[in-house]
Amino acid sequence: MPLTRISLIKGKSPEHIRAISDGVHRGLIDAYGVPADDRFQLIHQHARDELVYDAAYLGLRRTDDIVIITIVAGNWRDMAQKKALYRAITDNLVASPGLRPEDVIVVLSPNARDDWSFGNGLPSYVADDAA
Repeated sequence: MPLTRISLIKGKSPEHIRAISDGVHRGLIDAYGVPADDRFQLIHQHARDELVYDAAYLGLRRTDDIVIITIVAGNWRDMAQKKALYRAITDNLVASPGLRPEDVIVVLSPNARDDWSFGNGLPSYVADDAA
C-alpha cells in the first residue's frame, strides 16, 4: 500500500488535479503492481510562496506547474521497478493533464512491512505470531 503525497501550487482546476491523481495511481498500478483499490493520496495545494523549488536544479528548467510526488511504499522493489515507476508517472502526467516532464518530481520513501497499520492498532502486513 503506497501512501502518496502530491504537492502543487494552488490555482489548478479540479479536473487538472484529478488527472494528476489518476496518473500517479495508474503509474503505481502499472509499475509496482498495486491493486486498483489500493489508493491512498494526500493532495496539498500551496500558495506560490509556500512551495519553494530551484527552477534550474540539475540543469532542468522547471515552472510553476511543478508537481512534487512523495510515495511511501514497501522497500521490496528493485531498481528496474523504481525506474519504471518514475517513467510511468511522468508519461501519464505528460499525457494528462499536459505537464512538462521537467515539472514532475517523484521521491520514494521506502519502508518495511511492519511499518504499516491500516486500523485496529495492528501491523497489517505482519502475522499475529510475528508481531
